[in-house]
This record gives sequence, structure tokens and C-alpha cells, in this order.
Amino acid sequence: MSRSKPSNSIKSGRPVLKFFAYFGIFLLLVLLVGPFLVPVPPLENTRPAKELADADSQFLRLNGLDVHYKLAGKGEPALVLLHGFASSTVSWQDVLVPLSEPGRTVLAFDRPASGLTARPLSWEGPNPYSPDFQAGLVVGFLDYLGVDQAVLVGNSAGGSIAVHTYLLYPERVKALILVDPAILSGGGAPAWVQPLLYTPQFSHLGPLVSRSLLGQMDSLIDLAYHDPAKMTPERMAGYLRSAQVDDWDKALWQFTLASRDLKLGERLGEIKVPTLVITGDDDRIVPTEQSLQVASQIAGAKLVVIPNCGHVPQEECQPEFLQAVNDFLK
Repeated sequence: MSRSKPSNSIKSGRPVLKFFAYFGIFLLLVLLVGPFLVPVPPLENTRPAKELADADSQFLRLNGLDVHYKLAGKGEPALVLLHGFASSTVSWQDVLVPLSEPGRTVLAFDRPASGLTARPLSWEGPNPYSPDFQAGLVVGFLDYLGVDQAVLVGNSAGGSIAVHTYLLYPERVKALILVDPAILSGGGAPAWVQPLLYTPQFSHLGPLVSRSLLGQMDSLIDLAYHDPAKMTPERMAGYLRSAQVDDWDKALWQFTLASRDLKLGERLGEIKVPTLVITGDDDRIVPTEQSLQVASQIAGAKLVVIPNCGHVPQEECQPEFLQAVNDFLK
């Protein structure tokens, strides 16, 4: 029996198949090797965190981490102030002392990867950038102060840490004050992206991703404030100080890797302590509607909406913010 010859269509298709095969190999090499070809120059003009401290800065070693904090007043109730993402104790600098003047202890600390708190790049034990570790820092400060319970005041992502702390240690929380809380919008990268973030390629590029945030700081302020003109040069300098600390870019990337969706929106019904939700009526980072929804899902929660105010009322609308907090604590 004679063997049939390959058809002309099959012959003509082979070069096309080879092209796509080679192209696929090329793309794979680009994805695997390309990121390592992107230069990541070392940081310049950075210093150890303690060299950047203010006159009222204090440091405490908690759970193996040197944590930067500021303290005002004495008495109860004690308040612990938790700042948002890419922020620091600078966010509370104008309300720290006023909140303490009625006879309260008020403490604000820099969450890991922020401000002047240490930025380890390796560790033994729990991940210092994880939400659980941050909740443990809150409890560690209460133990240090000799306080059984405290009112947790959390802005933006700090609001999610406040709720997370309550759910882990309800016996240590007297009340919650959630300021434009980032609770319903989740946390961290989408689930389908997270496996990619742990690859060597992304680990190489991660510091560059962190550095790009610094270049967007003006845009973030424009979003965070209803009236960006209220951002003072002194506060902006405080925000930018985080980027003067050694290894800040690598630490911020580790923080990104450790972030995850805590699904707190599904557990708001478990909150049994007095709760105040404060929001600006022009929040374009955590939409005002989300804060209203959070308040509606917490039994007995009080809601204050500050007019002509953005994402950080403690900075932009201090008199209204202080009034709301003081009225609630009375």
C-alpha cells in the first residue's frame, strides 16, 4: 500500500506552529528573566529611624519589635490611636494632646512598615507586618500602660485593625471609634494575584512598587482631603519622613505581602461594645456610603458625618472631630 504524502495545508501550517512555539518560549523567558533585568538602585539619604525622632518620640520594644509611639495625658478611659495606610503618628499630631486634656491617657504608635517603627526584613516567629501581630501590639501597649481596657480609635486601615483587635481580644476593648474605616473594601491584593506576589520576580520588583507610592503622595493627599490646601508643609514633611528610614521600601513590600482580606464586613454583628463611626461627607478613598453601611451593621452604633470633610477628619476637620469624640466618650 502506498503511503500518502502530507497535504500542502499541513506543510504550510508547520512554520506557523513553530512561530507560536518560539514566541511562547520567548514570552516565558521575558516573564521569568525580564524582571531581574530591571535595575533596583539602592536607596539614598536614608537613616536609622531613631535619628529622625521628634522631641516627644518614644520607643518601646514589644513582641521583639522596636515600636515608635507618642503619649499624652494620664487617666481613663485610655485611647489608642491607629493610623491608616502610608501614614503614621503624624496623622494624630494635632489631636493627641486635646484628646487627653479631659484626663485621659492617649497613645498613638506607628504601625509596622510606617513612621519610625523598626522595619525588619527577616524574623523568627510571627510576621511583624501581619494584622494579627498589629493587634498584638495594641494589647502589648495596654499591658505596658497597665490598662485593662481601652477605646480604640482607628482611621482608614487603622479602623480595620481596631475591629480585628476587638474580635481577637474583646475583653481588652472598652469601645470603638471608627474614622472613615476601610472595612468593607477588603485588604491586600486580590486572591488571584497573591500567589504571584511571592515569586522571586515580584520580590525583586517589590521595592520599586513601594517607591512609586512616594511619587503619588500629592495625588493621595488630593484624594484624602476635601480641601487639599489644608495640608500644611509640616504635616507633609511628617508624611514624607517615613521614606527617610533605612529599608522603608522593602519593608512596605513585606507589609503588602502580609496584608489580607480580614472579611470584617461579615462580622460587624459580633461587635457588642459602644461604637462611634465618623466620616467626612466627601471621602473619596473609602466612600462615605461605606462608612454609613458599617454604622448600620453594628448594633447601637452612633454615626457622625462631618460636612465639607474628606478621609482624615482628625487632620482636616479637627474641631468637629474632637467634638464628636468627646460627645461620644461622655
